[in-house]
Amino acid sequence: MQRRWIMRAATAVAVACATAGAWGDERRPNVLLILVDDLGRQDLGVEGSAFHETPHIDALVRRSVRFSRGYSACQVCSPSRAAIQTGKAPARLGITDYIAVNGANQPPQWKRNTKLLPAAYRPELPLEEVTIAEALRAHGYRTFFAGKWHLGGEGFAPEDQGYEINKGGWHFGTPPGGFFAPYRNPRLDDDPPGTELSHRLARDTATFIRDSAARSAPFFAMLSFYDVHAPIQCAEARWRTFRDKAERLGLTARAEPRFTLDRTQEVRQVQDHPVYAGMMSALDDAVGLVLDAVREAGVEGDTVVIFTSDNGGVSSGDGYATCCLPFRGGKGRQWEGGIRQPFTIAWPGVAAPHTSDCPAIGMDLYPTILEIAGLPPRPEQHVDGVSLVRALRGTMPADEASARELFWHYPHYGNQGGEPSAIMIRGDWKLIHYYEDGRDELYDIRRDVGEQDDLARRQPERVATMRAALDHWLRDVGAVLPVPNPAYSADQAAAGLRQIVDVVMPKREAEQARFLSTDFVPVGGWWDDPDRGGKAP
Repeated sequence: MQRRWIMRAATAVAVACATAGAWGDERRPNVLLILVDDLGRQDLGVEGSAFHETPHIDALVRRSVRFSRGYSACQVCSPSRAAIQTGKAPARLGITDYIAVNGANQPPQWKRNTKLLPAAYRPELPLEEVTIAEALRAHGYRTFFAGKWHLGGEGFAPEDQGYEINKGGWHFGTPPGGFFAPYRNPRLDDDPPGTELSHRLARDTATFIRDSAARSAPFFAMLSFYDVHAPIQCAEARWRTFRDKAERLGLTARAEPRFTLDRTQEVRQVQDHPVYAGMMSALDDAVGLVLDAVREAGVEGDTVVIFTSDNGGVSSGDGYATCCLPFRGGKGRQWEGGIRQPFTIAWPGVAAPHTSDCPAIGMDLYPTILEIAGLPPRPEQHVDGVSLVRALRGTMPADEASARELFWHYPHYGNQGGEPSAIMIRGDWKLIHYYEDGRDELYDIRRDVGEQDDLARRQPERVATMRAALDHWLRDVGAVLPVPNPAYSADQAAAGLRQIVDVVMPKREAEQARFLSTDFVPVGGWWDDPDRGGKAP
């Protein structure tokens, strides 16, 4: 089914390109791809957040095609980023977990007490892959990258993968200097102490856009924010704004616990983190700065703007900073909170703003951008992606969209409580296969978006059919599987869960409540204080 869907889509792309695309031979659109790190869909005001404030992003979403079933290619960062760059599924690339510089999450260095040893993965994006930047550059596009790369270090950086200009992209997944200057980033010149990193990356992107417009040159700019990944940091004034808002909303007097244990780890159930909300505000202002540059440069009508996230919000692990409800879980988890993302495309003058139910995933951006630009597809490269142009135009038949199958493979243990698993979505049905014990879960995600009602025992035939399709896909992409861990201790694992309930969760509640106290000050002082002088975050 999935292969037939891809073939139909590839045929449509070829036909479109044969007629020179929507823009014609002489007019290539600019493409601005904004990728946010760890942004949950429910973090946005336009998606229902009553605590965070994101007016610039909300306005962008409202003038875009919003994919209500938009997904990241993985529940963690590096695999999703690799999929966007290549149009290939992470399992096919062999990049299935976040790339740890020290290799701590690779099997030889695995120290955690888990039933399985995680599968090995590639520690960089292979140079033989033709990235979306390389494909566009071959047709005269100027290419630019700013922010988080996390797909390899020296020899595998953005400038080695098709990007002419690189501002801040290297092998680290978090900013070593935190979210304020000094940045401690060899690919980014420093600013005065206390300057927001998000603002700096936006400023560099805006400069590139203005310069390209002045040259009348088509551009592809990828602004890949380090926000809103941990460490969770914001300016003092932003914290105060949201601390006071929390009080007005009655959140400072909350009696119910913020966290609940969901199988393996505690998960946040409310959005009331004033530092995270301040960080969201900084992100939103940075997005606004870049969109202003597009408009002021006179290229708004010629610029396609794509906005998405690499995985779900961090409701567990890292900063424990947000809540993804009504979706279950968040970053690192196999449920919708980990993989269903903001996914919007603004195509001025061609795609009228609307909401599309067509399933969409990170690999689709590559062929979609090519078709929008009127360029020939590269089916041998974007093997696992399909063009979304007909969905953007509103001409894709509903039955064709609903027939699409999506797949994931995560043979690892997430730092946020995720379990080694593979996922398949077919229509409204979602199958999760767990590698630890071979069990399957089945959810109707249209009726049960919170994945609370496992229907596997009641629908064994559907489970068997979907498992067969999932297993076939895993073989096709050459998925590497985890293996048993001979050092695993069940008693130690049970003690660890008791420790979470008895010790960790009460400490977590107290820690989170502290952010809302009127006299809260971060250790070492406020991050935007110039006198902090480059102290470690």
